[in-house]
Formats: sequence, structure tokens, C-alpha cells
Amino acid sequence: MTATTGAPTGPPSPAQPLFILAMDHRDSFGRTLFGVKGEPTGEQLTAMRDAKSLIFAAARRLAGTDLGGGRLGVLVDEQLGADVAREARQAGFTLAMPVEASGADRFTFEYGDDFAAHVEAFNPDWIKVLVRFNPADPAELRQAQTQTLRQLSDWAAASRRHWLLELLVPPTREQLTAHDDQALYDERQRPELTVEVITSLTGSGVHPRIWTLEGYETTAGAQLVLDAVRDSGSAASCIVLGRNAPQRQVDHWLDVAAPLQGFVGFAIGRSIWDEPIADHLAGRADADTTQARIAERYGHFIHRYLQADVTPGEDAGLEQPFTFTHPRLTPDREAAIRKAVAGADPRGSRVPAWMVQSLLAEVDALRADESDDSA
Repeated sequence: MTATTGAPTGPPSPAQPLFILAMDHRDSFGRTLFGVKGEPTGEQLTAMRDAKSLIFAAARRLAGTDLGGGRLGVLVDEQLGADVAREARQAGFTLAMPVEASGADRFTFEYGDDFAAHVEAFNPDWIKVLVRFNPADPAELRQAQTQTLRQLSDWAAASRRHWLLELLVPPTREQLTAHDDQALYDERQRPELTVEVITSLTGSGVHPRIWTLEGYETTAGAQLVLDAVRDSGSAASCIVLGRNAPQRQVDHWLDVAAPLQGFVGFAIGRSIWDEPIADHLAGRADADTTQARIAERYGHFIHRYLQADVTPGEDAGLEQPFTFTHPRLTPDREAAIRKAVAGADPRGSRVPAWMVQSLLAEVDALRADESDDSA
């Protein structure tokens, strides 16, 4: 395996995943960490820029470490992270920068019709746009966002620029009520809704090179979305978001995504740096300690992804990772899986309950498939 920070030689791939430390937050960054109300003061702007420089200094601590052939990346905005963007390029990080206005309910360009000039000024490896899109949104909103995304897609193609679409599919009030809570919505309905969005957008000529997607609770849900991306006719790949979730939840999302061929990395932000920066601002940690904590969390998720993406050794009892990508289910494999998860529960168990449910669901599905084939 090659240790590389990674000046990019092309789009990421399963062999060369991209590990993005996301810090392009602007509206939420100021509001939740710095108490910004309305327009930030000069003092607040300086403090926010210093915080982003601190986050990037932490990321640089991983340069030169073994990334399993992967690349380090940073997603940062111009308003609060212009210096970070320039330093990231010089340090060999893959650089991504947003073009959307922060905190808006619908996608609009941060710099209006001048967005292209701002992109050219920094020349990032990737441009990024975040959009919240649910098939149940009002038709006018869906149409407006689709048109603006098509404008970006056409410009990127003409300019030969790579772009990634960070897609959030938040539940409507009715959808959330139907599933009782966010977790059940994420598992039972969000994959199908995401497929609808991807199909609608690609059918309207929106073709990002990478779909940046919320994590999936099951392999089946993730594969459903990957199939939609593949069926769109483009060569797009996917990376998984952190969505400010706790470490245990993000670990699960990475475990689900990494073994699947369509996923090529992650983009994680607040799950890595939010708590350390809050402690630093409150005077509970100095700059060096804060950098060390952020670097440790960033490295943890990189190693978690790489660990989930490799084939277990012979002592694991399985020749290949057990997912729908490697669906060879034999009686000895099934016995090993059921023995490993027997009696597991979320209270201190080495195998959390949600992982048990996912594994056993895959086992049962594969067993059903074999029964159908033999009928």
C-alpha cells in the first residue's frame, strides 16, 4: 500500500478512495459555535477563520501516513477558509469548494452569476453543491432546484470540471410521522426516496461525477441507491456523509458503504471537529490538544473505512466480506455468522444490535434467494 496525501491523478476509485475532511459550513458554523446572529462582526469572522485553520492544521498531521492507497481531501469555503484552500492545494490535499449559498432552503449560487469566476480564482479539484430534495416537495421547488442544478451541470461539463452533489433527503412531517422517528425513516424509506431523486435529476440532465450521500442502515438500502446511480448511464461514484452523527453511527455507515464497489470514500465534518472546537472555544483545551483530538477522529474514520473495505484474513472464518457484493453463502459461513452475533445487544456488546439485524437480514435474504433458485 502506498502512503500518499494525494495530489489527484483522476477521480477517486475503490482502489484510491477519497477521505474528505469537510469544513465548508458557514451559517451553522457561526450560529452554533460563535453565537453569530445576522451578519458576523469582524471579530467573529477572524475567530471563525482561525478555527478553520486549526482544523486544517489537524488534518495535516495525517499527511505521510499510510492511507491504503487513498487520498486526503478538504472541503472548505471561500468566505471563512480562503487561506485553508490555498494551503490545502500547496500541501497536496484534494481540494473541494462549495458553490451554494449557505443556510438557504433551496439551492442558489453563493455568488450569483459570478460563481464561475470564484471557482476559477481558486481552481479546486472539485466543486460541490448541497441540495435538500424530497420527491414530496412542492413541484415549484423541485423544478427550480432541478433547473439550477442543470445549469451547474452544463457549466461543469463545458468547463471540464469535476463536481459532486451532496444530496440530503430530509423527511417531510408526514413521512417522519409515518415512521415514528428519523432512524426508522432512514432505514425504511430514505433509500427508495433517494432513488427517486437520483432518477429524476439524472433524467433532467443533472450529472455529478460524485454523489455525496447520507449513510445507509443496511447493505440492501445502499445497494438500491448504487443501482440507481449505475442505471443513470453515467460513470458517477458515491461517497458517504457523516451528517454530524455520533462516532458509532458513522462507523456503521462506513462499514456498510466501504465494501460496495460504487463507494469511493467519505466526506465527514462536524462528527470529527465539532466537539473539539467547542471545547477549544470554551477554554477547555489548548490548540495542540484540539489538533490532536481532531486528527485522531479523522484518522479513526479513515482506518475504519479501510478496515471495512478489505478482505478478512483466514482467521476470520470468511474468505470474502459478507455483503451482497460477495453473496456466496454456505452453511459453514451462515453458522459462523449466527454464532458471532448470538445474544448480541447494544449494551457493551462487541456486536451492536443494529449490526446483528443487518447481518441476519442479509443471511435470510440470501438463503431465500437460494431457495428460489432451486425451486
